[in-house]
Amino acid sequence: MKIFISADMEGISGIVHSEQTDATHSEYARGRKLMTAEVNAAIQGAFDAGATEVLVNDAHGGMRNILIEELHPDAALLSGATKPFSMMAGIDRTFDAVFFLGYHARAGSSFATLDHTWNSLTVVQNIWINGVEMGETGLNAALAGYFGVPVVLVTGDATTCMQARELLGADVETVAVKEALGRAAAKNLPPSKAHTLIREAAARAVANCKARAPFCFESPITLRLALARTSQADRCLWMPGVKRVAPRVVEFTHEDYAVLYNAFRALMVLADVQV
Repeated sequence: MKIFISADMEGISGIVHSEQTDATHSEYARGRKLMTAEVNAAIQGAFDAGATEVLVNDAHGGMRNILIEELHPDAALLSGATKPFSMMAGIDRTFDAVFFLGYHARAGSSFATLDHTWNSLTVVQNIWINGVEMGETGLNAALAGYFGVPVVLVTGDATTCMQARELLGADVETVAVKEALGRAAAKNLPPSKAHTLIREAAARAVANCKARAPFCFESPITLRLALARTSQADRCLWMPGVKRVAPRVVEFTHEDYAVLYNAFRALMVLADVQV
C-alpha cells in the first residue's frame, strides 16, 4: 500500500509566526525540526497500519524544509522547487491514500494560524472552484481526486481541520495540533502529544482508506480567483482563456483539472510579478 504525504509548515504545532517558517530568520531551524518530527509520526502510523511505501513531498515555501537526515528511514523525500504539481509533486494513480500534514486554513479565515492560500495575503483574497470556496486543502485534494486517490488525513490548527471536514466529509481523519487565538498566536499541543495523536490517526486513516472516495469536481471546471489589486488582475489577463468578471476577479475554465491546477499556478506567478 502506497501513501503520499504533502507536508506544509504553518499547521505544525509550535509554529505561530511567519518568522518560524522563513529560512532568513533564526527560529526557522527549530521550525524545521518540529515539521520533520510530525511528518515522522505520520509515516510511522502509516507503516503501523500496513503501508509498504511512503513518499513525502516537502510542500512549504522553497520546499527544502524537512531534514532528510532526521526523516524516517523507510520513507522517500521529494524536496526543492520548482516541481511538477508543486505541493502535490509525485502524486499519481499508483497511490492508495494521501495525507496533508501541517496544513493551514484558507485566506480570510478567522482564528487560523497564518491563514493564506498559496501566496501571501498581498496576492490572493479568495478562490472558488465551481462555486466552492477553496484553500490549499481543497485545491490539492481535487488534484489527488483527479488521479483517483482519496485524502484520508489532514493535520493543522482547529480551523484547518474544520474546513477539511466540511469539504472532504466528516469522516476524514483530522488532528488539530493547535487552536489559533489570532493569526499569529495559538494554544499548541506539546510535540509528544501531537506526535501520538498523528501516529494514531495515520494508522486509522490507512486502515480505512478503501472506504473513502476521492474528492473530485465535475467538468467543466471553473476557477474564480479574487486578487488583492486590480493590477494583478490586469496581468492575469495575459494568459489565454482568462476572463475578468470584476475589477479584481478573474476566471478560467477547463475540462481537465490537472490543466486548471497548473493554470492556477501560472496565474499566481503573473499576479505576483513586478513590472
